[in-house]
Amino acid sequence: MTGTEGVEKLEDVIVRSAEQLAGDIRAARQAVSTIIFGQERVVDNALVTILSGGHALLIGVPGLAKTKLVETLGITLGLDAKRVQFTPDLMPSDILGAEVLDESTSGKRSFRFIAGPVFAQLLMADEINRASPRTQSALLQAMQEQHITVAGARHDLPKPFHVLATQNPLEQEGTYPLPEAQLDRFLMEIDVEYPDREAERKILFDTTGAEQSVAKPAMNAETLLTAQRLVRRLPVGDSVVEAILSLVRSARPGESSAEIKKTIAWGPGPRASQALMLAVRARALLDGRLAPSIDDVLELAEPVLKHRMALTFAARAEGQTVSDVIRQLKTRIG
Repeated sequence: MTGTEGVEKLEDVIVRSAEQLAGDIRAARQAVSTIIFGQERVVDNALVTILSGGHALLIGVPGLAKTKLVETLGITLGLDAKRVQFTPDLMPSDILGAEVLDESTSGKRSFRFIAGPVFAQLLMADEINRASPRTQSALLQAMQEQHITVAGARHDLPKPFHVLATQNPLEQEGTYPLPEAQLDRFLMEIDVEYPDREAERKILFDTTGAEQSVAKPAMNAETLLTAQRLVRRLPVGDSVVEAILSLVRSARPGESSAEIKKTIAWGPGPRASQALMLAVRARALLDGRLAPSIDDVLELAEPVLKHRMALTFAARAEGQTVSDVIRQLKTRIG
């Protein structure tokens, strides 16, 4: 077999795999949309995050179905889902698990590990900024390393493993904001907005009647792992790669134009480029396409970059936001 034939054979395998998985992914997206109304972008970005193998931070006021979204995703994707309500008194062992001393009938003593809720395929960390930094970092370390260590023994987390953390933008009193290095562990920051009038009308009828819609499984964990492997094999054109590099690098103080340089205190590192590269492929697969486009880069720029940048004091004093700066940067590659 020549090199060209080998490449063509690999492309055929990718095309066939994408066609087979596209139906499952579309079914999952449809199943979620029958439960979660008026949040199409939030649902799509959450699915893109999971298809990319990453974790997401959901930002929104109470009552916007963030918990319902995670619960629905767990059922629809066939994942073992668990939820932890973060509070100031939550300890790392409450999430990771702990060793307990057992005594047998013969009097022999031994330690036994009791797994915590982190041993789930989809974990909802509700109001993550309410827990102490020690507890936050225990979870974020598990997210990054895909395993935990308790009493010197390593325990691998299940595959796939995803964390969808929520944060309330209001009531910051008594909270512990996530440090920048830990925010970088999240592939995306997803803003959950209020639904429009028509969506809210549907919510009223669906949730206050005698019967409510129930989420239905559309995939399983094995299919999801196959989709995640495929995402990493999808081809990315040179123009898309250059757009990703230009966008991410222009968001750094040393690389941006003189005008934008004054507004950015610090910008995204290489992990942002990696996240965007995976996310645009996942978005293409979600839409049933075999390769991402520059439109995918523009669409995902804000959720991927927003939590990886900070503005200077002068820019904040002038009322500028990170979203404004990202919009300016997008016009240069769009």
